[in-house]
Amino acid sequence: MSRYRFVRAQTRHYSVRQLCQVLGVGVASYYRWRQKVAVRFSVPAWEKELCHVFFQHKRRYGTRRLQAELRAQGYRVGRHRIRHALRRRELVAVQPRAFVPRTTQSEHGPRVAANHLLNRSAPTEADQVWVGDITYLPLQNGCWAYLAAFQDVHTKRVVGWQVRSSMPEELVVTALRRALLSRQPAAGLIVHSDRGGQYCGNVYRRLLTDRQLVRSRSRRGECYDNAQAESLWSRVKTEVLLDRAAFASVAEAQAELTTYFDYYNHQRRHSALGYECPHHFENQAFLTKTQLCLT
Repeated sequence: MSRYRFVRAQTRHYSVRQLCQVLGVGVASYYRWRQKVAVRFSVPAWEKELCHVFFQHKRRYGTRRLQAELRAQGYRVGRHRIRHALRRRELVAVQPRAFVPRTTQSEHGPRVAANHLLNRSAPTEADQVWVGDITYLPLQNGCWAYLAAFQDVHTKRVVGWQVRSSMPEELVVTALRRALLSRQPAAGLIVHSDRGGQYCGNVYRRLLTDRQLVRSRSRRGECYDNAQAESLWSRVKTEVLLDRAAFASVAEAQAELTTYFDYYNHQRRHSALGYECPHHFENQAFLTKTQLCLT
């Protein structure tokens, strides 16, 4: 132990001046050493904010999103420094499983619609193309809950969703009705899904026809035709369940997904949107379009 450290350790029992005299250490030199140590081990403001953001987003942010969040708050920090700070504090973000595309192998005769996304350029505005799908949610009793959702391809916003203990046609119909009620899209919107039987039902098809929307379906055996929806499920299950294996009940799944989709749309930064959240990205696009119309 150095003399300076010994002085600091004994200041509860003796004065600094007495200790320095006994050890032959200058008082001013001791305090200069204390100041250097304090500066060396002080936590910079950006690192404090890093920890706050990391836990605020419940370990869902990796270095790229953490960097975007810190830069939005005025901290110009590189990913290497962020990664080093996380490792030093043993903070590890949750990671979704690798995306394994699936497809629904179903034949529904004349009710099968064409894939209207083929050879079509990516949408440039909100409410031009929605994608929908159904996924399974594990429950602690060994059963399943079922989640149906529709997501805007351009803004990545989840526009409508529904959870039930079974997956009849009404599951996707309710999710679509919620989306139509909240968004009020114009005629011509393409609503794409996989080849599941729920998307061939009479009620579902009539709802699209009445609103003059275009029904689109994945091709048989082409798992990437609905890849965006499948990718969303991987992220949702990882970030909602976190360290749990299953939901306690359908009611708990519904409550937590309500909170999560609000977070997903209004707070969570999306890599495909330049690390903006869907809500902010959509608002910025609307303001830009308005300004162009006024000029």
